[in-house]
Amino acid sequence: MKIAVLNAGSSSLKCKVFEFPAKTLLFSQEIEKIGESDSDIASHAEALEALDIDLREIDIIGHRVVHGGEKLQQSVVIDESVITTIKDLIPLAPLHNPANLVGIEVARQKAPNIPQVAVFDTAFHATLPKEAYLYALPYELYEKEDIRRYGFHGTSHSYLAKEAAKELKKELRELNIITLHLGNGASACAIKKGKSIDTSMGFTPLEGLVMGSRCGDLDPEIVLYLQRELGKTPQEVEHILNKESGLLGICGENDLREIVLREDERAKLAVAMMVRRIQKYIGAYMVLLEDVDAIVFSGGIGEHSQSVREMVMDNKLFKNIKMLVIQTDEELEIANESYRVINQRSSSHKTQ
Repeated sequence: MKIAVLNAGSSSLKCKVFEFPAKTLLFSQEIEKIGESDSDIASHAEALEALDIDLREIDIIGHRVVHGGEKLQQSVVIDESVITTIKDLIPLAPLHNPANLVGIEVARQKAPNIPQVAVFDTAFHATLPKEAYLYALPYELYEKEDIRRYGFHGTSHSYLAKEAAKELKKELRELNIITLHLGNGASACAIKKGKSIDTSMGFTPLEGLVMGSRCGDLDPEIVLYLQRELGKTPQEVEHILNKESGLLGICGENDLREIVLREDERAKLAVAMMVRRIQKYIGAYMVLLEDVDAIVFSGGIGEHSQSVREMVMDNKLFKNIKMLVIQTDEELEIANESYRVINQRSSSHKTQ
């Protein structure tokens, strides 16, 4: 059985094809800089057309979808009601859900008879306790508007936890782990006995760690100040927080590989701020978990920047905790989920 995974980011498209149940990788292609001035690919629809595979020859197509909200808290077979819900959630993930939807719609046009599954970044964090996912806002904003912490990168955190258990040669249900997905987007997750109990991203992927161009944690009054005192529109503020902040905002560069080569104070400050925020979250999660078996680094920065790992772990509280570096594979995790969902549906149909 061939399972194709489409992982559409805000400006990229990854596609992998696996043979199941062996989980053998058959095909991999990535298209980057979609819609950017120096790219020949103007849209995600064009990127899908440029893929070197025929989706009609695939048995299952799995899609990464960033935001599933409260209604979609587990992987599901895609139908019209699922698509409508994903569309309704665009205001909560304006950079990602539209691209995810394009991937779904084009794939359904190209391969209308192939079952397709949506796997949500938010689903792994559905186990957060209420005291973790609620904000201290008027309760009716949660009841009526679904304003709460959702968490993201869940597919990656789930995969990392399972791989960590394999490396530690223990059952996942026996372990307490802190996973760090560190890339241009970054998040931390506290995983207790296999379940996510807290995570750094919140209502949107903007909250939490210092990222490439996202600010992470912020006094909300700053947003009001920018609008009231500087005359910024909501759209301008959103752009500042998502596209002009983080490492980029501090030192003018969001590629850590370039930043660490610089000797100027702004570059050093940007790295120090990023590391300090990561350490704060690790410390907080140590309190929540009480016993920590491992801290897992992953993502482009987590996997490849030894200097960042060393700076993060340079704290006497962390010295007795095992550090693991694991290459995440969101596409394989999406394929696993897609395979499970379709098999589950087939089994239920047979018993009816």
